[in-house]
Amino acid sequence: MTTVRIKELPQHVGEKVTVNGWLYNKRTSGKLQFPIVRDGSGYLQCVVFKKEVDEATWNSVEQVTQESSVRVTGSVRAEPRAPGGVELGVESFEVTQLTQDYPITPKEHGTAFLMDLRHLWLRSSKQHSVLRIRNEIEKSIRDFFYDRDFVLIDSPILTANAAEGTSTLFETDYFGEKAYLSQSGQLYLEPAAAAFGRVYCFGPTFRAEKSKTRRHLMEFWMVEPEVAFLEFEGLQDLAEEYVEYIVGRVLERCQEELKTLERDVSKLENVKRPFPRITYRDAIEVLKKNGIEAKFGDDFGGDEETVIANSFDKPVMISRYPVEIKAFYMQPDPQDPQVALGLDMIAPEGYGEIIGGSQRIHDHDLLLQRIKEHNLPVEAFQWYLDVRKYGTFPHSGFGMGVERVVAWLSGVPHLRETIPYPRMLNRIYP
Repeated sequence: MTTVRIKELPQHVGEKVTVNGWLYNKRTSGKLQFPIVRDGSGYLQCVVFKKEVDEATWNSVEQVTQESSVRVTGSVRAEPRAPGGVELGVESFEVTQLTQDYPITPKEHGTAFLMDLRHLWLRSSKQHSVLRIRNEIEKSIRDFFYDRDFVLIDSPILTANAAEGTSTLFETDYFGEKAYLSQSGQLYLEPAAAAFGRVYCFGPTFRAEKSKTRRHLMEFWMVEPEVAFLEFEGLQDLAEEYVEYIVGRVLERCQEELKTLERDVSKLENVKRPFPRITYRDAIEVLKKNGIEAKFGDDFGGDEETVIANSFDKPVMISRYPVEIKAFYMQPDPQDPQVALGLDMIAPEGYGEIIGGSQRIHDHDLLLQRIKEHNLPVEAFQWYLDVRKYGTFPHSGFGMGVERVVAWLSGVPHLRETIPYPRMLNRIYP
């Protein structure tokens, strides 16, 4: 007997197969029972006709409970109305473990309750769909960079350096010395760009921000490309091409998941190059027109980003922020030294910043000056300065938080549903 995963069943119409999985739901209509089985790859409508099975099989289906483990054997039939376009005419239905009192039922549950049961909530159809979309996004990221000859560099998670400022670092003891959980792999990518030309890293990053907003997590995954001899205009082109590619992949390969989440895909279908590009000074004018007080030197929060994003129907890139509110390594604009050659890409529909990047300072003395101005320990950054000492070169890169992109493409309001086990200000369980 062939054991088949549910997603493969359309290739087995007319055959007798076995499916292993869990009971997702069931309904009964007199002498017919319809258990819905899931196996992680899809959902299968099973049809149990009392006249066609023995009494033990009928009773097993009657008694099976939500999330019990089951092994089902029967014939695959085409059924356009069923999930996946097929159903299984059941011949045997074996309960391999009967679940008692599964805590997540079809009724409404509070978020705190569901988060305490995150290890079980992952099985629910919407959570399952969000994480399948995440899986596709992560695969598309790797494909995008691999196909363009970027080399994956695994940056360290334990570091002696701060990339984005010391106030949001998780500190740990490293055999008597201070070490920190990485905020970004960027600093380590820049030397690698001198070795390979085009590089990226992809891994967990950590920010000890005492923030409870729906846009923040303490631990999140970031992808960061860095490209030698790429200047600012080319960086904006790369960011556009990259985001268009990811959105296209999700639209192409996650249709069922988007349907389950009731996502309005027309808004995603509009994400095509070119994206609108405005400067920070333009953005201030947009805010003023919308009744929000803003002046040069202000940083934008979530509310301001949403107002700016709502002025456009696709992601918008804001460039040339004031030097003093951006990171120490950003290249000043030679035409306007008050601003940095940096960009933020803001997603539509209130999902906030999804990409932040810049051209990097490649002049040794200017970078040394900026490290001192930011009161950073020069000796801890000597290796970083070396990149400018031995064959310096213009280079640019950006970082993208995976969870914000998953939230945007899935249409879920909070980042806690975009990562299997979220780490938030007051949550480290489970």
